[in-house]
Formats: sequence, C-alpha cells, structure tokens
Amino acid sequence: MKKLLIVIDMQNDFITGALGSIEAEKIVPRVKAKVDEYLKNNNRVVYTRDTHTDRYLHTQEGRMLPIVHCIEGTNGHAITSELDTTDCEVIDKPTFGSLTMANHMKDTIGDVQEIELCGLCSDICVVSNALILKAAFPETRLTVDANCCAGVTVESHKAALLTMKMCQVNVIEEEGDFV
Repeated sequence: MKKLLIVIDMQNDFITGALGSIEAEKIVPRVKAKVDEYLKNNNRVVYTRDTHTDRYLHTQEGRMLPIVHCIEGTNGHAITSELDTTDCEVIDKPTFGSLTMANHMKDTIGDVQEIELCGLCSDICVVSNALILKAAFPETRLTVDANCCAGVTVESHKAALLTMKMCQVNVIEEEGDFV
C-alpha cells in the first residue's frame, strides 16, 4: 500500500521557540522515527511550514494570536534540525489549514491509499489540515497519530482528537500519559 506522511509544522518556534512546549519537545523523537520508517519503506513524506511575514501582527491571525512566530527566513521558521527533510517536499502555508496544500496533493497524490498526519499543533494546524484533506479525499484513509502530535494544551489536544474521530479520521490512540 502506498502511503503519504504529512508532517505538520515541526518548526523551531512551535517546539522550543515563541510557541514551544514540553509536549512538543517530547514528540520530536517519535516524529523522527515515523519519518524514517516512511522513507525506509519508499513512501512519500511532505513537511509543511507555517509561514508568516514581518507584517504578521497586522493579519487577522496576528490580531487573534499576537505572538510573532514562524517569520519566513528566521530560525523559528525552520523545521527542527532533528528531522531530515532530504528527499522530502516542503510546503509553506500562510494559515492553519492550507487549501493550497490540499490542491497540490490532488495534483500529485498518484496511487496513495492512505494519508497520515502528525505534528504541531494538533488543536490548530493538524485538525485544520485533517478536515481539509478529509473533504478533498473522502475515500482515502486518513490517519492522525496522536503519539506524534501535541497541542497548545493537553485539553485542547484531546478535544481536537475527538473532533477528528467524529469526522471519520482514524486516530491512532495515545500510548501512556506522555502527551
């Protein structure tokens, strides 16, 4: 079975930077293992990057979340160096969920039978992209690995997982209480 892994926003600002958290730091080794497994099995891996300009605070998102983050060209915008993006696509997205990414996937999906998502933040960008992809590919199995996701808070992370389950996204349950 051909599979596609989309790694959402594993960027420095979401891990150790302006919007970083202990939960985000904890998932990095698990995300790395998942990426390595996909590449070893010759499956496709796509990374997304939350991408803003220095005018971020003047956008609707910036007015609602006035924390400057993921400014293009900064260290905070970069995908963590613990993850290897060699031989992977990287798609910049200007908002939480990306119709551009979904349209790109439609044009390049090929014979993929399952799309899996992981990354940050489960309660904002992961859930947004999961629902967009579910609408774009209603017959493709869509999975989110809760072990490789973290949210802004533990409570909002769990709420996002429940929302995705209710929308027929397969959620791989968390192991233990690390998230």
